Amino acid sequence: MKDRYDVIVVGAGPAGSIAAKTAAEKGLDVLLIEKRQEIGDPVRCAEGASKIYLKNHVEIDKKWICADLKGSRIYAPDGTLIEMAEEISGGEVGYVLERKIFDRALAEKAAEAGAEVRVKTRATDLIIEDGFVKGARLMHLGKKYEVRADIVIGADGVESKVGRWAGIDTALKPADIETCAQYLMTGLDIDQEYCEFYIGGKLAPGGYVWIFPKGEGKANVGIGLLGSETGKFKPRPIDYLNKFVEKRFPEGRIIEMVLGGVPVSGSIEKTSTNGLILVGDAARQSDPITGGGIINAMDAGKIAGEAAYEAISAGDVSEEMLEEAYEKRWRTTVGHEIDMSLVVKNCFINLDDEALNSLAHSLKDVKFERMLLLDLLYALFKANKKLLWDLRVLFKDAAKEVAKNKL
Repeated sequence: MKDRYDVIVVGAGPAGSIAAKTAAEKGLDVLLIEKRQEIGDPVRCAEGASKIYLKNHVEIDKKWICADLKGSRIYAPDGTLIEMAEEISGGEVGYVLERKIFDRALAEKAAEAGAEVRVKTRATDLIIEDGFVKGARLMHLGKKYEVRADIVIGADGVESKVGRWAGIDTALKPADIETCAQYLMTGLDIDQEYCEFYIGGKLAPGGYVWIFPKGEGKANVGIGLLGSETGKFKPRPIDYLNKFVEKRFPEGRIIEMVLGGVPVSGSIEKTSTNGLILVGDAARQSDPITGGGIINAMDAGKIAGEAAYEAISAGDVSEEMLEEAYEKRWRTTVGHEIDMSLVVKNCFINLDDEALNSLAHSLKDVKFERMLLLDLLYALFKANKKLLWDLRVLFKDAAKEVAKNKL
């Protein structure tokens, strides 16, 4: 390992690998580190990603596709079904990935672009001088390294330390975190072309249960609950999940389990400072409604890699420069979608099962194929007039969508 690079990327998930790949393609000398010995393991999500947006970053390889979905099915507390086509089902519906293969493939692409990849290497601290991040202190196979760089990109996940070391407030309240449990199950009788979502206070308070097919009778079956809905005297996510599995898949068999947390807080105040950029879950860039973050992470990672090149080329890695090159760009694209999702999350999170059933009844006969946002809002308002006020900010987006489609 050298003692200096242009860019150090901490974390080899989708955000980190795309950032490293983008920066390396621009000709920068990049070090990409991952604290675990295997990239992509353990899997910490349902593994769903939109086909359209995924193709913006990589050429699709069948080796890391488990299922090709047609859409999603959402079940209200009383069992009312709403079926949505893939195109309007959100950023998590399209392909179900094999993340253990997918994440490694992204890291390989970063390496092919020229980045140096080091596993079993963790950052223990940042080098900060005169108010600027100047590199990182690393530990690799028991040996300590002090490695300097013009920019450090923190892609170290929901538990990110990189941002805190640089003085960025990344604290999350319990209500800002989805605590999750997931089984990989086999022997399931399910439709492999649709993912399923189950909502309701008794089933998953402040969250939902998901089923993402993985082919050959397998699926990721998981649950996410708001942190505020779990605690010392409340059932754990795994307890709710076990209850669901016992009822829905009595003959199913569990072959893997994963536990973790996902930020659903919406945008934090800042994601960059002198010599530092945060991306992915470290920057709280996951969707506040679903907790999904693969596509957002890749989008932000690309912007971060481009911003690093622009800043280093200009000889200016100050907070002001990175705000222009990174902050403003991701906030007007990825960030805008996150902000709109947060509005919806805050509106729906307090609806009881009766209200959710009412909404489902108003939508069950709607053909969800290529519906405009305005159409969806109108259908919702028929069931709950209060939503007209709570979701008023979305009308601006709906109006823009209508105008765009008329051009």
